Amino acid sequence: MEASPGPDINDGTMVSSLGLRSLRIGAAATILSASLCGCHRTVFDPAGYIARQQGRLVVTSTLLMLLIIVPVILLTLFFAWHYRQSNADADYRPDWDHSLHLELAIWAAPLLIVIALGALTWIGSHTLDPFRPLRRVDANRTVAAGVRPLTVDVVALDWKWLFIYPKQGIAVVNEAAAPIDVPIRFRITSQSVMNAFFIPALAGQIYAMPGMRSELNAVINRPGEFRGFSSSYSGAGFSHMEFRFLGMTSERFAQWIQRNRDASARLDRETYLRLVRPSIADPVRRYGSIDPAIFRSIVDRCIGSPRSCPPPAHTTPSRAAMADGAAE
Repeated sequence: MEASPGPDINDGTMVSSLGLRSLRIGAAATILSASLCGCHRTVFDPAGYIARQQGRLVVTSTLLMLLIIVPVILLTLFFAWHYRQSNADADYRPDWDHSLHLELAIWAAPLLIVIALGALTWIGSHTLDPFRPLRRVDANRTVAAGVRPLTVDVVALDWKWLFIYPKQGIAVVNEAAAPIDVPIRFRITSQSVMNAFFIPALAGQIYAMPGMRSELNAVINRPGEFRGFSSSYSGAGFSHMEFRFLGMTSERFAQWIQRNRDASARLDRETYLRLVRPSIADPVRRYGSIDPAIFRSIVDRCIGSPRSCPPPAHTTPSRAAMADGAAE
């Protein structure tokens, strides 16, 4: 049996088919590029001081790396063109194997870039440490004396976010708010699996892990509504695990707090155990009062059995106090 001949590349039908396919690929690439151009540039134009510094760090690091990447690309194109086979004027040196000046250029430039990137990373890692309390609210203003950060306890659930305001005595599902130019201290944990708490306009992502408490110190500098979400896959409802973060003036924030206090629901142990059941695309829920020990019980993994929770720290006498009592 003779093998059937393959398609003739010179055949007009084949050429037309290839041309049509190329046009389709080009059109798809154009549409994809146009869609990417419409993406929000929140990371590079954030509303928070910490996120703004992180954005500058990304841009600076990229520019430093481009100092190597761009010359390499240009020189690659130049060498391919200059030493092409048809260029009889190119200097051909088959026995050349070493140049001290070229070796210094090849190794010194990347070394300097690595040193600069290392210095930026070291300084940024300490300056932008999420556990570090804020000293400034923006590039021109320090935190005013006597201003205490707003504490917000964050719990990642399946698949929703719970925000507890312990000092205000309220809790909200899938919505958070903060006054502008006031330091915010997020205390972050998770109920079941690891998640990543991320508000691009405010600061970088922080992982939320069960049985552990992470922290993020940040500040919002202009009012607005911003998107928050989980940036770490956590199951079937992950794509709907979003929330609203509201930057407000002090007056609007006080009204928002009062609106939540007016809610009749209370976040206690029984309510929380119903809330943790997996659900997708939950609406905003408001709780006008809370159990003061609810977040500590969640972190200590004893919310399902309150008898197993250790006593609060202030009820446990110190060793010095016990020694003084024994001496008396």
